[in-house]
Amino acid sequence: MEFEEARPGGDQSTRQRVARSILVDGPSTAAALAQRLALTPAAVRRHLDQLVEEGAVEAREPNSTAVRGRGRPAKVFALTSVGRDSFDQQYDDLAVQALRFLRETGGEKAVREFAGRRVAFIQERFGEVAEQHPELSPVESLARVLTDEGYAAAVREGPVGEQLCQQHCPVSHVAHEFPQLCEAETEAFAAVLGSHVQRLATIAHGDGVCTTCIPAGATSTSTTPSTSIEEKGQVTS
Repeated sequence: MEFEEARPGGDQSTRQRVARSILVDGPSTAAALAQRLALTPAAVRRHLDQLVEEGAVEAREPNSTAVRGRGRPAKVFALTSVGRDSFDQQYDDLAVQALRFLRETGGEKAVREFAGRRVAFIQERFGEVAEQHPELSPVESLARVLTDEGYAAAVREGPVGEQLCQQHCPVSHVAHEFPQLCEAETEAFAAVLGSHVQRLATIAHGDGVCTTCIPAGATSTSTTPSTSIEEKGQVTS
């Protein structure tokens, strides 16, 4: 196999090839990556240094059970959570393309219906969590449901009631173009809490945290939402 030096203009795509090779084949040495990608070892090390600096890859000591030759054993390079997130972004791009197609073929109504179906887990799980954890307030039960789905949600006191704060949003990149996803979430919050709620900030629009205000004394003590989003037939902003 003939090795080649990466061209300066193609650094970014070559770096992505290096990262993807680690994703697919697991932690690898620079020599293994060079052989696999038909690059010079020097080129691979340069890209690995950049990936390490970006926090996408980390160097690890080799497995102690591996057979060693003379000299210091070569380090292996593995993806970090940041590196894996960069590949998740590609799935966001696919989701955006799919929703664009849905909007073109089915119109805004189809997008709203999809958004409502995506957050159905909120209404499906809210009653279950509330019954299993009677010590939690309705808003705290909602936060537990969201946290279980990767939203890292918590409740804090606000100036006029409680605030539901989501430190992470798994669909923020998609919701930037399709706010119907945020609107459907807000509608689901109101449905399970039995009260009006107001979205104050969203990660999708550049805020650091998704924040929803729940007025004091407005939440229902019922664990069964009386009306679902699909029954209402529309999603309000």
